[in-house]
Amino acid sequence: MRTGLEGKTALVTGASRGIGKATALALAAEGANVVVSSRKQDALDAVAAEIRAACPDVGVLARAAHVGDADQAAACVDAAVAEFGRLDVLVNNAGTSPYFGPLADIDAAAAAKTVQVNQYAVVEWTQLAWHRSMREHGGAVINIASVGGMVTEHGIGYYNATKAAVIHLTRQFAVELAPRVRVNAIAPGLVKTALARALWEENEEAIAEALPLGRLGEPEDIAHAAVFLAGSAASWLTGQTLVVDGGSIVRPAIA
Repeated sequence: MRTGLEGKTALVTGASRGIGKATALALAAEGANVVVSSRKQDALDAVAAEIRAACPDVGVLARAAHVGDADQAAACVDAAVAEFGRLDVLVNNAGTSPYFGPLADIDAAAAAKTVQVNQYAVVEWTQLAWHRSMREHGGAVINIASVGGMVTEHGIGYYNATKAAVIHLTRQFAVELAPRVRVNAIAPGLVKTALARALWEENEEAIAEALPLGRLGEPEDIAHAAVFLAGSAASWLTGQTLVVDGGSIVRPAIA
């Protein structure tokens, strides 16, 4: 199935590793020019080199930016438009989880950082994409949420609260930016990334056995979903959250 992404330009935040890196590679494999962004330029340069080696016919721009810094965000989006003429796809992937524990004990600094990176950055980068390019040319925005935004969990309740907000922001932006821009989200389950390492590394086999599909997610599982949502096959789909979780939220409750 053709995606219609050839010659388009996609910007992926948090693209130096994990889901972001896999998504950038998958979009490039479909012929899209890619802009990869994260905090560390050296890590981005390595990702850019990997993309160029795998997909020599696409354009690649590596631009460091802290996702929660307004000036750096604007400079990154402006650089993308200057390099490729327009921005067609934005993947809001960057995230953080600086606190593990009960909501009753989270401090203001940890809460503010979680909101700034996971929640408000989605608003800010989407605004930039809209005003710099998508209002005129159209496009697609894909927000990486989490199944945690749909359930309760011990230890990461505040992280999950910000992901629940991302799911609602996806719906709201889908209405406000229509019909020029489609806005959808992906809600991954437990994926084997560095950010989630503490949740799976010591008990991977047992966690996998409890899932209907019998394994944890890989970054590529989410990347494939992002390609679908970015491409022409999803042209009549907006405001939705696609759960990609190996069946975790549909498994039977323990009696």
